[in-house]
Amino acid sequence: MSVILQASGLCQRYTTGKSLFGKPSTVTAVDGIDLEIRQGEIVGVVGESGSGKSTLGRMLLGIEAPFSGEVTWQGTTMPKPATPEWRALRRDMQLIFQDPLAALDRRMTIADQIAEPLEIHRLLPREDISKRVAELMGKVGLRPDQADRYPLELSGGQRQRVVIARALAMSPKFLVCDEPVSALDVSIQAQVVNLLYDLQQEENLTMVFISHDLKVVRNLCDRVVVMYLGRIVEEGSADEIFANPIHPYTQALVSSVPSAGIGMQDRIVLQGEPPNPAARPSGCAFHPRCRFADAACKAQVPPLVRGNDGRLAACLKLQTISFQDEPCKLHA
Repeated sequence: MSVILQASGLCQRYTTGKSLFGKPSTVTAVDGIDLEIRQGEIVGVVGESGSGKSTLGRMLLGIEAPFSGEVTWQGTTMPKPATPEWRALRRDMQLIFQDPLAALDRRMTIADQIAEPLEIHRLLPREDISKRVAELMGKVGLRPDQADRYPLELSGGQRQRVVIARALAMSPKFLVCDEPVSALDVSIQAQVVNLLYDLQQEENLTMVFISHDLKVVRNLCDRVVVMYLGRIVEEGSADEIFANPIHPYTQALVSSVPSAGIGMQDRIVLQGEPPNPAARPSGCAFHPRCRFADAACKAQVPPLVRGNDGRLAACLKLQTISFQDEPCKLHA
């Protein structure tokens, strides 16, 4: 598969005000991300809150300009946000928001909200827009009689389907799904995930799926990127990541997934909370919570290296610790 989007050295920093000594305080949300996304694949991005997942997604779409680094779309550098070139490119790239109620205008009907991007970009004659809206509603499982309803008259799952229909209105090539099922009931989550998978197969969409739910990521995604405090700590196929996680952080995440074959004694419980991004630990950012950390981990930032199986991981102990000594028993 050809590479459709590439991120090189992406970094995002925010100034949060002055510190006690009067100097501006800086938070690094994303720190040196290199990522390739291939045509037609679904890439899952996982990690705890504050790991930089959503910030990465917005930069991939060009909604946020990076502090440093660049994003290229089909070999062309991403234009600056809000420029005419960027607006034209956004027809091919869409975002599915985490909170559908916040993403929708409560004063507009469902049909008007799905039609809005078609009207803004003037992709269809006015007389054909209503037909396209009806087609999109049917595709995402909404009934024709719901076209004249307002967001508050729909359930959470129905609102998320409206957001998906609006994202699909311009037949995009690339979707970033930012926690699209986190606010939904479990049964509705399954419906929305199945809908996304079916649409991806039918439309040959390329997707980045950001989620805390590792079971959803395992079932939906082709490849998984694990982030910790703004950096990638492991990347590989979904089958490899969940069958044999090699980074200590990934092992802890995978061991936390509920499974009929895993007991509480098999779970790897991380101690403490994720560090403050404004006060990043020296060396490996994960070392304060890692059961394998030593003095070298506190002093040296581990590079992201590729193993013989093609998987990427960033850990100084990969060559010296046999992770088979403490295997993750999720799939044993």
